[in-house]
Amino acid sequence: MLRFEAASSSPGEPWLNIAIFGAFVAITMVIVFRASRNNKTAADYYAAGRSFTGGQNGSAIAGDYLSAASFLGIVGAIAMTGYDGFLYSIGFLVAWLVALLLVAELLRNTGKFTMADVLSFRLKQRPVRIAAATTTLVVCFFYLLAQMAGAGGLVSLLLGIGDQVGQAVVITVVGALMILYVLVGGMKGTTWVQIIKAVLLIAGAGVMTVWVLALNGFDFSALLDRAVEVTENPAILDPGLKYGVSEIAKIDFVSLGLALVLGTAALPHVLMRFYTVPTAKEARKSVVWAIWLIGIFYVFTLVLGYGAAALVGPEVIAAAPGGPNSAAPLLAFALGGPLLLGLISAVAFATILAVVAGLTITAAASFAHDIYASVVKKGKPEPGAEVKVARRTVVIIGIVAIIGGIGANGQNIAFLVALAFAVAASANLPTIVYSLFWKGFTTRGALWSMYGGLVSAIVLIAFSPVVSGSETSMLKTEAIDFAIFPLSNPGIVSIPLAFFLGWIVSVLDKRREDPLKQSEMEVRSLTGLGAEKAVHH
Repeated sequence: MLRFEAASSSPGEPWLNIAIFGAFVAITMVIVFRASRNNKTAADYYAAGRSFTGGQNGSAIAGDYLSAASFLGIVGAIAMTGYDGFLYSIGFLVAWLVALLLVAELLRNTGKFTMADVLSFRLKQRPVRIAAATTTLVVCFFYLLAQMAGAGGLVSLLLGIGDQVGQAVVITVVGALMILYVLVGGMKGTTWVQIIKAVLLIAGAGVMTVWVLALNGFDFSALLDRAVEVTENPAILDPGLKYGVSEIAKIDFVSLGLALVLGTAALPHVLMRFYTVPTAKEARKSVVWAIWLIGIFYVFTLVLGYGAAALVGPEVIAAAPGGPNSAAPLLAFALGGPLLLGLISAVAFATILAVVAGLTITAAASFAHDIYASVVKKGKPEPGAEVKVARRTVVIIGIVAIIGGIGANGQNIAFLVALAFAVAASANLPTIVYSLFWKGFTTRGALWSMYGGLVSAIVLIAFSPVVSGSETSMLKTEAIDFAIFPLSNPGIVSIPLAFFLGWIVSVLDKRREDPLKQSEMEVRSLTGLGAEKAVHH
């Protein structure tokens, strides 16, 4: 164990790490430049000309979805809390079934570029678009926080930067890089980065998984026994280490599960991925591809998490600069020394860049397409103006994300992402489900449901233990305490509330929506008649 203590400031060679990183960024940049040559229209910039096959798009969805939270956060959570950490993986995976069965195909058929296109299809355009764009921006913001915090922790671990100022600089650099990617590449460039990164991430995790199993004679039980030996805590094999402490913790767990399972089908950047395929059949195929890739990856995280507990040990992980988020890189170092550490970290970094780029383009498209083109210019923007506005929005979002990321530095990122899921499930899901499946749904119902879900989720987060009241909360002191709401994830309150609001307000609303539009939407969502076609150059 001596060599670990010596290397605790920065495992591996900072120079080697930077070199691998640099090579990676350079290669992806070249690809983005190549891909961006055909960005002629808005459809090219936002939806990549709808030219990807189901398999390619499925890999890109996997790339979008397996964010820093999945890789760094879940491995860390399993290494520290065992069984309870794995529940994140389960929640994230099961959620795909909701997306596949309820949303994927129907959305591909009805929409153009963004979620608001679908929601405002048969409701009043302006108010619904503004609401949808608002919720999209808020969800993207929470999600970006998580990715930026991950980048800060990861890079400071690699370069041995322990102080806050250094980490702030790192987060700023990541932000600047990502702004560049999106400005240049649009959706096509971003999608290629996602595909490459998904392949590398799954391959890297696969190699590490086989390696960890090989060290234990390919016997998973032996690995679990070793983990118990090293941690001296047999409870890591039982449920309840994190969520079984008290009754409140158990309710909190149900709340987390609800948010994860229902949030995926409402995440704007995942929904937007369904528009980059030519037909609904390809949309279905891409979800099936994504489920396989993501499922395999989450099985790997189980082995990697317990592997990190056995080979690195929770004490070392907790003391590292990134906290639990550095479990995966430290495991790579324990297995293959500086070289494997450099490679795995470069992949994790690419993961963050790609996800951040996908999120930013979603938020920018939402603002430019839904607020600028449809509301400000009433659906008749000058040619080229919409993409210009989108590009300006990218820069602004980047700057906001950098500032937020510096604030959220040091939080477990799987947990920050769960907040984004809770907001998405509360604000977007009820309206998506109602507008696809319920004839009596009205504009007023949609607005109440979206704003009600959004506001309740955010207010509950603000008054929860996440923000104030303990050493581990965002304000980092016990002196300031306005944590009135006991749960750390608001899903169990805000999601049913949003569904209820959408229902009750629609039932009480005197104004009925246009029944023709309604039938048109129903036919179009189920059959794909009149849907947007692929663009042929």
